[in-house]
Amino acid sequence: MLPFWIALQFLSSLPIRLPGMPTPEELGRSLLFYPLVGLLFGAMLWVLNWLLLGTPLLLHAAVLLAVWVLLSGALHLDGLADSADAWLGGFGDRERTLTIMKDPRSGPIAVVTLVLVMLLKFAALVALIEQQQALALIIVPLISRSAVLGLFLTTPYVRPGGLGQALADHLPRLAGKQVLAASSLLCVLIAGLDGVWALLLAALIFVWLRQVMRRRLGGTTGDTAGALLELLEVAMLAGLALI
Repeated sequence: MLPFWIALQFLSSLPIRLPGMPTPEELGRSLLFYPLVGLLFGAMLWVLNWLLLGTPLLLHAAVLLAVWVLLSGALHLDGLADSADAWLGGFGDRERTLTIMKDPRSGPIAVVTLVLVMLLKFAALVALIEQQQALALIIVPLISRSAVLGLFLTTPYVRPGGLGQALADHLPRLAGKQVLAASSLLCVLIAGLDGVWALLLAALIFVWLRQVMRRRLGGTTGDTAGALLELLEVAMLAGLALI
């Protein structure tokens, strides 16, 4: 179960301690457990939503969103911010885009992007709470983290060395495809037609964003994987709120 604890430590702010430095093979296998981490997050958010029933609507949604962000330690929001800055400041140049993504500072485009994404997530959560669509809280984290596994399965990693390269090089391909299929089936079993709709919407946005990454960078990085996750989450929340 070490790959699961690696995935949970990397994707969450939970106090997870590993017994030692993981091997590259263990890092690669940890990607297989990203959907399970998403399912765990979703279950925690679903329970929290149940505990908050009866509280003022806006406060209910705000607490859910705050806990959602805290669970991941804002890791993926950081990737989204870096990607937003790089995509505008890179002026279409691959090397310049990659260089800007390395810069820890956030420019105005990053700030505006984060504000808009958080605002859309909050508004979508308000609508979903009103509509009593609590199952969205389970399937959205599950699908978005499954998408990161799908991204590493189908897209070259363009930064040599480091954690991302180990993940990409040592990911078991066949097992990864099987995990994705099982995750998709689980979403449908949990949420029925809403699960199908969320999967279709996520697949369309995934294909589009992957093409954008391939055109600009030739592949993906850790930052663009985080950006993909965040954009999929906001799109699915909004889409589920609108149906």
